This record gives sequence, C-alpha cells and structure tokens, in this order.
Amino acid sequence: MPIIEIRSVLTNEILEIRHQVLWPEKSIEFVKVPEDENASHFGLFVNEQLASVISLFPDNENMRFRKFATIPEFQNKGLGSQLLKFVINYSQGNHYKNIWCDARSNALGFYERFGFSKFSEPFFKEEIEYYKISKTL
Repeated sequence: MPIIEIRSVLTNEILEIRHQVLWPEKSIEFVKVPEDENASHFGLFVNEQLASVISLFPDNENMRFRKFATIPEFQNKGLGSQLLKFVINYSQGNHYKNIWCDARSNALGFYERFGFSKFSEPFFKEEIEYYKISKTL
C-alpha cells in the first residue's frame, strides 16, 4: 500500500510538475505566477515522490487555486481528488467563503463532482478553453 502524504512545499519544488503537465511546450518561466512567493503551495507525495501540486492565493474571503497538476503516471488514481479535498477543507478551516479557479473545459466534469459550477463565459489562454468556476464553502 503506497504511503500518501500532503504537505506544504516551496515554489521551486512545484515548477517542474506545472511545466510538464500544464504547458510542456512553453518555457518553465511561463508556469510561474507573479504572486507565487506569497502563495501557499501544497504537494501530494506518493512514497515520498511528489505526484500532484496545487497553489493557493487568498483574496479577502475568497480562496483561489491555480496550477493544479498531477504527473501523468499518477493521474486517474484519485490522487488529485485527495489534494482538491484537502484544499477545500483547508479553505473552510481558514474561514474562506468561496473557493474558485480558472478551469480547463476538459476538466469541468471533475470539478462538478466536488460541487463547483461555472460563473463565466468561456475564455481562452493560448489555445485552451477555460471557465471560471467556484464553490461556496
């Protein structure tokens, strides 16, 4: 049985996974967020290997998450679900009212299972379609 742990990580620990999963055709600079140094970053580890990452950016009573990525070999195993549940609980526990993100259209079904819903028209980042989605905590 694999040992799974979620813990706080540093910005430099998550950039390679962001790059590999989200924008592999771009430079690693492309996956950096200007506010990264003030964000909270979490990683899900499987037997001490970093498998999934997510970054939290608080904004008043709202928590935004960005750059949620799971290494392909670890996808479809429920690990991203565990990390998202952790982030939802973390945000509730810290008294945020809503949690939101810009979600790729092909991931909407995943987020809807957790109670997220769209609150924008579709928009594009590069050639990829996104929606703003949120969940009341």
